[in-house]
Amino acid sequence: MAARGSRFPRQRQVLFLFLFGGLCLAGPEFGRYSVTEETERGSFVANLAKDLGLGVEALIAKRTRVISDDNKQHLLLESHTGDLLTNEKLDREKLCGPTEPCMLYFQILMDNPFQIYRAELRILDINDHSPIFQDKKMILKIPENTAVGTTFRLQRAQDSDGGQNGIQNYTISPNSFFHVTIGDSDEGMVYPELVLDKALDWEEQPEFSLTLTALDGGSPPRSGTATIHILVMDVNDNAPQFPQEVYETQAPENSPVGLIVIKVTGEDVDSGVNAEISYSFFDASEDIRATFQINPFSGEITLRALLDYEFIKSYKLNVQAVDGGGLSARCTVLVRVLDINDNPPELTMSSLVNEVVENSPETILAVFRINDRDSGENGKMVCYIQENLPFLLKPSIDNFYILMTEGALDRESRAEYNITITVSDLGTPRLTTQHTITVQVSDINDNTPAFTQTSYTIFVRENNSPALHIGTISATDSDSGSNALITYSLLPPQDPQLALASLISINADNGQLFALRALDYETLQAFEFHVGAIDRGSPALSSQALVRVVVLDDNDNAPFVLYPLQNASVPCTELLPRAAEPGYLVTKVVAVDRDSGQNAWLSFQLLKATEPGLFSVWAHNGEVRTTRLLSERDVPKHRLLLLVKDNGDPLRSASVTLHVLLVDGFSQPYLPLPEVARNTTQKEEDVLTLYLVIALASVSSLFLLSVLLFVGVRLCRRARAASLGGCPVPEGHFPGHLVDVSGTGTLSQSYQYEVCLMGGSSGTSDFKFLKPIYPEVHAYDSQGNRDENPTF
Repeated sequence: MAARGSRFPRQRQVLFLFLFGGLCLAGPEFGRYSVTEETERGSFVANLAKDLGLGVEALIAKRTRVISDDNKQHLLLESHTGDLLTNEKLDREKLCGPTEPCMLYFQILMDNPFQIYRAELRILDINDHSPIFQDKKMILKIPENTAVGTTFRLQRAQDSDGGQNGIQNYTISPNSFFHVTIGDSDEGMVYPELVLDKALDWEEQPEFSLTLTALDGGSPPRSGTATIHILVMDVNDNAPQFPQEVYETQAPENSPVGLIVIKVTGEDVDSGVNAEISYSFFDASEDIRATFQINPFSGEITLRALLDYEFIKSYKLNVQAVDGGGLSARCTVLVRVLDINDNPPELTMSSLVNEVVENSPETILAVFRINDRDSGENGKMVCYIQENLPFLLKPSIDNFYILMTEGALDRESRAEYNITITVSDLGTPRLTTQHTITVQVSDINDNTPAFTQTSYTIFVRENNSPALHIGTISATDSDSGSNALITYSLLPPQDPQLALASLISINADNGQLFALRALDYETLQAFEFHVGAIDRGSPALSSQALVRVVVLDDNDNAPFVLYPLQNASVPCTELLPRAAEPGYLVTKVVAVDRDSGQNAWLSFQLLKATEPGLFSVWAHNGEVRTTRLLSERDVPKHRLLLLVKDNGDPLRSASVTLHVLLVDGFSQPYLPLPEVARNTTQKEEDVLTLYLVIALASVSSLFLLSVLLFVGVRLCRRARAASLGGCPVPEGHFPGHLVDVSGTGTLSQSYQYEVCLMGGSSGTSDFKFLKPIYPEVHAYDSQGNRDENPTF
């Protein structure tokens, strides 16, 4: 058996040996109490709070409870008062039978810390049962030659009460031939004996009828009667004889009904009717008569009911043999019941906790008791739980075991445990009892919300509609219940200039992000902010993630022409020498687009021209060049309409108008760059006034100078001007009719004025026109050719 028992897991099993009649480990003896049987339910037994020295609150806090040895709830602990009360009417005879004193053992269990106290309750007997004879009529056959003083043992009465309330005396109805005496058995019971006081004479009185009365010691006493019928027999010389006084036998408790347990045989040396023997039980209890029966002719004792070792371990049978003449003999049969392993171990749960808080230290989950009603090896047990579980099984006193956690549990790793407690005996075959406990691990808020990504990038096209859903931020929490409910929020931006509250909002429940207003790529290309996720536990835990919003460009801006300026009051005029070769660079249109990517890829196209075949524009750089040589038939002034378009969808464009003036022998002079006007916003008022006066004087001087120059030229070249009928173009760097006026005063750059005189037949002359000519930002050499890489 030891080898077999070693097969169980050593770390999870506890071996407990229950030896019949051996020493049992007991807890501290606490108290001995008593209560009278048959008292009403709820009768007061004791005040445990007072006896334990604890207050009622402490008694409740320690979860004090009462457990009986027989696993029945005979007693009840009233938690509000600490009183120990009876939970039912207690019947001493049912609980203990004839055993006296009748003791009911129970335990007091307390938690925090776990303690067990042993206590006992004595059930005091009351005289609630009367003596009863199993046979209401007994027959005695007594030979007439029986000597005076001979005693005859009679069947005793049965009384379920014990002690003083049991049978104390027997009496017989008055007569002159017999009286009754009291004898003691080796079992401590009293039995009646009939004593012959006077010789019998069959011829004088062949029979007697007497009344036997049994009296108990109760107050008032109870009694029971039986009739003794005495038959006076003629002389019978020899009584039956048994070969032995005591017979011993044994029977397994699983023996079938009808099994012959033993056969007793008596002998009688007489002959005839006097030698005929009949067998019967003498002074047999009700249990014996219900379990065994004897064949009156053969003496065979057979089973009448099943044996139960756990109920009665042995029987003592008194067998009587009576011959035909009335003489008798008695013997004793001892039947020992052999235990077989027919009772599986019993597990009684005293306290159970089905839920434990995670991260808690060692916690008691269950307190239970095991028992096996078998004996010997059949009553030895091992108790264990399955391996690889974070639980311990610790033995305590009185076959109690404590199931507790081995350490802190983590709900996120495992939220539920099914613990199977297995109790197995060491009998053959082994019997096993299992009890499964489901333990739930309750959650505490020990996990922070975790985002699915550490950072998010969201792309939003500009000019979006307000309240547009642009993306979702998601976080999870390994906890459960309210500890796993997450609330999202926008954290204050690190850039104080970023008005995040006017740009983005977030749904606190599901993390959806919304753009509050239309975004403009040209204003804000990208921005970053942090989103916080906080759970609803106590204390609340939080985490954050970075969100980067990238604004995608939309083609919402048309190209803008930087040169030539289109908002000037006077259109820009480009000068083109008539001697220019094909491919001559006339000017370059400069434009930009505030969009990006392909939305900012610009292309140029010539839409309309005075001479369509004279000019061309390069599509990618905006350069306007001549396509052929100029001729005398080409008009001197040309107007070009160019289209600048981007590559977006939808396509956007802008137009620009160029004016080109053809000149003969033109070469671009050196023109100084216009002076950059200084910012005069912070100058004193008197300085500003001074500048205004100077500007006014300069403009007046220029005008006067122009008039004088005009008059002088007219007087000196009157004849030539009359012959040409128009404006002459003198040789040199500038035509003679161009007046150069340097920028002075408030003018930002130099201006040239073309002054022409009209000659009429009347001999009078007027101004043909006077208009400014804006300078080109080009450089020409002395031969009139354009310098592509000028140095200013």
